[in-house]
Amino acid sequence: MVHPVFLAATALSLIMSSSVQAQTQGTTQAAAPVQSNPLLAMWSGSYGGVPPWDQVRPELFPEAFATALAERQAEYEAIASNPEAPTFANTFVPMQLAGEQLGRVNALFGVMTSNMNNPAYQALDAEWSPKQAAAQDAITFNPALLARIEAIYNARETSGLDAEQQRLVTRTYESFVRQGARLDAGQKARLSEINQQLASNFATYSEKLLTDEATYIAVTDESELAGVPASVKSVARAAAQERGLEGWAIVNTRSAVDPVLTFATDRALREKVWRAFVNRGDNGGASDTNATIAAILQLRDERAELLGFDNHAEWRMQDTMAKTPAAATDLMMRVWPAATARVAEEVRDMQAIAEAEGAGLTIEPWDYRFYQEKVRKARYDLDQAELKPYFALDNMIDAAFWSANQLYGLQFEEISGTVPVFEPNVRVWHVKDKDGAEVGLFYRDDFARTGKRSGAWATTYRSQRDLPPAKNVLSSNNNNFAKGAPGEPVLISLDDAETLFHEFGHAIHSMLQDVTYPGLAGTPRDFVEYPSQVNEHWLLTREVLDRFARHYETGEPMPQELLDKVKAAQTFNQGFATVEYLASAIVDMKLHTATEPVTDPDAFERTALAEIGMPRELVMRHRLPQFNHLFSSDAYSAGYYSYLWSETMDADTWAAFEEAGGAWDKATADRFAELLLSTGNETDRAEAYRAFRGRDPDVKALLRIRGFPAE
Repeated sequence: MVHPVFLAATALSLIMSSSVQAQTQGTTQAAAPVQSNPLLAMWSGSYGGVPPWDQVRPELFPEAFATALAERQAEYEAIASNPEAPTFANTFVPMQLAGEQLGRVNALFGVMTSNMNNPAYQALDAEWSPKQAAAQDAITFNPALLARIEAIYNARETSGLDAEQQRLVTRTYESFVRQGARLDAGQKARLSEINQQLASNFATYSEKLLTDEATYIAVTDESELAGVPASVKSVARAAAQERGLEGWAIVNTRSAVDPVLTFATDRALREKVWRAFVNRGDNGGASDTNATIAAILQLRDERAELLGFDNHAEWRMQDTMAKTPAAATDLMMRVWPAATARVAEEVRDMQAIAEAEGAGLTIEPWDYRFYQEKVRKARYDLDQAELKPYFALDNMIDAAFWSANQLYGLQFEEISGTVPVFEPNVRVWHVKDKDGAEVGLFYRDDFARTGKRSGAWATTYRSQRDLPPAKNVLSSNNNNFAKGAPGEPVLISLDDAETLFHEFGHAIHSMLQDVTYPGLAGTPRDFVEYPSQVNEHWLLTREVLDRFARHYETGEPMPQELLDKVKAAQTFNQGFATVEYLASAIVDMKLHTATEPVTDPDAFERTALAEIGMPRELVMRHRLPQFNHLFSSDAYSAGYYSYLWSETMDADTWAAFEEAGGAWDKATADRFAELLLSTGNETDRAEAYRAFRGRDPDVKALLRIRGFPAE
């Protein structure tokens, strides 16, 4: 499961990029004078202006940050000190427009720290993350500003505001209060200290983890790679050459590790690669993250208490669909028993094959993917390596575009080479709607490299809004596909193709957005993954496969016999997939509802997993020492459950298409876009879902899709 950071925002929040924060070491370089600093300029050129990636350098950021923060502070001071009586027009409208320069600077910086990181950016992040947190608190804690917001809030139902304006006022007021705006002076001072310390610790955590993800397992004897497909070995060879090594290098990232764990017949190599991967951040050296995690948890606990909540999870879940830790936990525990029962079945099947082969072993975590592949081939005559030739990256990109056009009318024209990019392999498309009207640009950064964080994610450099001056969208997808050797085709796995469609679902969500106020653009965290998870379903439709899943050598489409095997195996190994994800989500919730802040993350992880009966043959998808979602920011803390919450709506939505006659039913697609994809947070998302489906989502659809008992 992939983890884009495409998160809710409010009118008061920092317009920060959704990147991982990285950190410390060194001092920032001297800043360029304001008048010559391109980071402070309005984005120029066609398409509503584009980011000046070709001019971004780390030494430009100190001046840019300082200037942009000061400008935003002055804008808010002007709002707060306005002598006129507070109105929506003189308070909320300028708040919606404030901080645009800072938003541009942070969009640039976020991409550099996520996609092009190096020690200079880490040092900047370490220095400026706490300063940004303090600057945000200065706005949130301004009593004159709160007084104006509160006056408008108290009169919201009698002052002629429309429904959207009332929702913006209500959400903004509640967010200010939730962030500590009503605390006394001493409490505000302490809360600001906590927020700054957290920002610093998030940066430290990210830097440490990035250090471990840059490590690798070197292989000099090709016999150790027996069983590994040639395309995977080619990637490992290219990684070794990049590092000036002979032989092969298995980089410590999921995209490099998983194929080795799936295909390598050398069990010792599998164990070595597995241990390196699952122990990222947990090796006791300078990059160990456990102490940083403990510090983050202590600060979160103190902050929650200061704000009047029992724990961090209660505070974080105030603005979610689930509302409470209990509701999220209830959903997870409805699925957990079926998932663990399925794991037991999967292990029995794998053990039987190992014994039949005379392997003389008991299935261990580093054996799971290897033997699951044997079971898959035996049961379904399906070899994952047999699929890869049909999934050329360029074809899959075209497939995603074609599907979006068929469903929503979006039109894509590649313009790579005509606008600046931050790395030569980044591609760009101009996007129009079904009527040919401007939507914006879409950027793709698909390949893994040193300095790029692991995983896959979506973000926006600029979000759509209708509030004058109206703006189009600049959206992006970021993956870590293996590029391979020069001249060789880029072939991706079925899982990678699903990731591509998933991330593109986030992009579609941003492209179809049609909101007036930026403060009503971001959706709750447990809604964010819903549009992207729905979009995965179109990949394996016959219409997409016939056009785009063509063998890279013969040009023939994927044969129906092979697709039938894929379809038959869709619920295969769902025990593993569900348990490794749910274990992470459950431990996240336990961690952030603990009565006392956890001081030993490793010990807590072991105890929590034992309490829920974690199968010994697999580990959490993200162990705490490398759980970026929780500790590089507050973004998904007490929120990793949201993938399951979103998937419940996703499964039920796909059922709606099937009930209406099929994947391409236009009336259903139109309603989905109109009620859910285009509306941001202009209405309550649960109400919007009920308007689309006629009821709340049915968890039975999720259980059926995963092949679990639904009754």
